[in-house]
Amino acid sequence: MTQSSTRLPKVRASELVGRGWLNTGGKDVSLADLRGKIVLLDFWTFCCVNCLHVLDELRELEAQYRDVLVIVGVHSPKFVHEADPVALASAVERYEVHHPVLDDPNLTTWSAYAARAWPTLVVIDPEGYVVAQMAGEGHQNNVALLLRDLVAEHEAKGTLHRGDGPYVPPTPTSGTLRFPAKVVALPGGNLLVADAGHHALTELAPDGETLVRRIGSGERGLADGGPDEARFSEPNGLALVPDELRAQVGFDVLVADTVNHALRGVRLADGTVTTVAGTGEQYMVGASDNVLARPGDGPKADRTGVGYDGPSRDVRLSSPWDVVWSPDAHAFVVAMAGNHTLWAFDPVADRITWLAGTMNEGLVDGPARDAWFAQTSGLAVDAGGRVWLADSEVSALRHLDQAGATPTVGTAVGAGLFEFGHRDGPADQALLQHPLGVAVLPDGSVAVADTYNGAIRRYAPATGPDGARIDGTGEVTTLATGLAEPSGLLVETAGDGVQLLVVESAAHRLTRIALPAALAGEILDSGAHRTQRPVTDLAPGTVRLDVVFTPAAGQKYDDRYGPSTRLQVSSTPPGLLLEGAGDDVPLDRVLRLDPEIGEGVLHVTAHAASCDADPAIEYPACHLNAQDWGVPVRVVEGAATELVLPLHG
Repeated sequence: MTQSSTRLPKVRASELVGRGWLNTGGKDVSLADLRGKIVLLDFWTFCCVNCLHVLDELRELEAQYRDVLVIVGVHSPKFVHEADPVALASAVERYEVHHPVLDDPNLTTWSAYAARAWPTLVVIDPEGYVVAQMAGEGHQNNVALLLRDLVAEHEAKGTLHRGDGPYVPPTPTSGTLRFPAKVVALPGGNLLVADAGHHALTELAPDGETLVRRIGSGERGLADGGPDEARFSEPNGLALVPDELRAQVGFDVLVADTVNHALRGVRLADGTVTTVAGTGEQYMVGASDNVLARPGDGPKADRTGVGYDGPSRDVRLSSPWDVVWSPDAHAFVVAMAGNHTLWAFDPVADRITWLAGTMNEGLVDGPARDAWFAQTSGLAVDAGGRVWLADSEVSALRHLDQAGATPTVGTAVGAGLFEFGHRDGPADQALLQHPLGVAVLPDGSVAVADTYNGAIRRYAPATGPDGARIDGTGEVTTLATGLAEPSGLLVETAGDGVQLLVVESAAHRLTRIALPAALAGEILDSGAHRTQRPVTDLAPGTVRLDVVFTPAAGQKYDDRYGPSTRLQVSSTPPGLLLEGAGDDVPLDRVLRLDPEIGEGVLHVTAHAASCDADPAIEYPACHLNAQDWGVPVRVVEGAATELVLPLHG
């Protein structure tokens, strides 16, 4: 584990090079233009929920230091769709990015700053030197302390220039909907839309266009109350409460209020909104305060939230993205996209329970508690009780079965974190691109909102002679193309006819698509893609992994309740690592790579906790820093024997 009490050696910051700029009024920006300002580069990609967390972490600092700090978002895409400049402009508006953004589709600036993970932050001082680099989320306090010190240092030197930065706000869009996410049909026939860009719920007439009412003030925030006072922050998922439970629980619709890290209940009769799960703060993996302290808790009480099963408002949540009622669980299944898990919320008992996932990001099937997910963003339940999942970051259609003694997770379509495309045919060869929505069709097949392909896809499982579904087989076809980031689906039936109501998020509208009677769709193949990031060459045999973490000024490691650091290492394929896989405390490790495998991805997860170091502070503030890296590596004779990953340094 590398520790240091001094800053990095002075390194001149590399120029900002890309395809173009957003939020600058059409002007290019150079580092020379920013001399005299503190510059924070935020390497992000708009599919990444951790990047979205960091955007929210930076909003307060951006406002506090607006006259000395210039944040530059360096958008370095993972998916092909994210390299589309129109899609990027839409995402900058969607997520209310209020600073300049460099479009870096070829990862030019990403490579110049040796970024290895989304998100990565780089701080440049007013004289143009790099003074810090940190990966992952949870760095708000570290950045605040560094900004405080840099302002004092460079004001004293006369090298700090106060005043406006290069940000020019774009012209806002207007309309009935703004970046809608999901839709449900209400008992009376109207439609309720999670209107994420308006931070509200919007009720429409059955035509999908006529405004009936809004629930929520339209201002970003977390507030309960009537329809004009309540506040949401980018709500995404919606589900109706079963008829027989509505009077008992006191609300009719459950809302996944994503950026508020909360579940909200809505009473349709008067539009009243209440918070029914979550504290409004983000669950941080590995933190010791994810669960509220209870009377009688001792100093060693487990408040990490791992395996939580308790009162629904006593635990932090992490970017809940969708919700669906599961008869098998007699609870709502919650897609907790922010930490790659599924939870179960029982509104009658007022309890929430960790259901599936390890909080590691990836595609691993098996017993639900051991499975790996990747930013699950869409849920649906079929007639047999199976929960279907749109697992966005692994571009996969997956399923959760709860009928047996041990709930299990399987994958119908999808290959992993870096494999995606638009390919129909046998399910084990088909490819999706960052799907966000899923719905079950009347014949039991599954429709997928294939968001970054702008398409609706259909998965039809193979069946045996007895009509029973055969898992691991089936066919994928395309039902519709040319859609603008479809993110939610609603199946509508009338007689023998079937329609899909599609939430076209980037077009700010709902679109109805009549499905063919046979529901077959067409077979398309637009090719396969693999995320192309710079590959790190490493020597065969022994390699030292070193995760650099230096506590911020005035902070020290937090060992009061156990080890303050944690390092998990694995690989794809698993055989790439002959030694060094697993979970341990130190932030350094010796790995041994198999030259016969040749190449793959090292998956590294690091956590480090630090607290105020002043002994006079009775209740020190503590902070958790965390990051997942997926590092493409190639085993090359004579290459480097050390891999350094900066968590904070």
